[in-house]
Amino acid sequence: MSSHLAVNEQNQLEENRNSNSPSQPSFLRIIAKIISYVFHPLFVPVYIVAFLVYIQPYLYAGFSAWDKQIVVLQAFVMYTFFPLVTVLLLKALKFIDSIFLKTQRERVIPYIACGIWYFWAWYVRHNLPETPRELVYFSLAIFIASSIGLLANIYMKVSMHAISMGIVATFLMLMGFSQDISFTVYISVSLLVAGLVCTSRFIVSDHTQREVYAGLLIGVVSQLIGYWFA
Repeated sequence: MSSHLAVNEQNQLEENRNSNSPSQPSFLRIIAKIISYVFHPLFVPVYIVAFLVYIQPYLYAGFSAWDKQIVVLQAFVMYTFFPLVTVLLLKALKFIDSIFLKTQRERVIPYIACGIWYFWAWYVRHNLPETPRELVYFSLAIFIASSIGLLANIYMKVSMHAISMGIVATFLMLMGFSQDISFTVYISVSLLVAGLVCTSRFIVSDHTQREVYAGLLIGVVSQLIGYWFA
């Protein structure tokens, strides 16, 4: 994958990327797109919250069914609904050309806006005494990752999918090291999913290896920092 700057018809600089890798079969690209959509960064935090609420056996053991639903709904509002509405509004107001945020320039405002939502999500959970510590440092990691991603965006179009996978895999590893129950299956699944998602981004996106691996590193580092501060 190579990229260069060119002047478009409106006399504005834009980034053009040329793929040096051979095209993949259509069925493989379809599978890669499905994986990319299912594990989109807007949805991944909700999956983890649902895991903590319904599958992980004891963090929310004392909560009623309604309270558990509220926790998951709050996660959906803060990590999916608000960021998605923000991007759609930016597209409607023509601040961005595509909701897929294909260039570094288009990602600046969404990074800043989503960083505000993510900070709010962490701050609220941090100040609620009934919130499990695990959810607090997971929320903090998401905010830190969005901040580092904004800075990294100056130099490269870092993969947001890879950032989310780095956070998830590291989060489950930290839980496995700190809990008495076995997390081997969950960690294995997270690593498998991370590999599938990153491979899918190589197939159907214009990300370079540097951008995908940088995203993974940002996710890992952000979760470690969040864990240490929390």
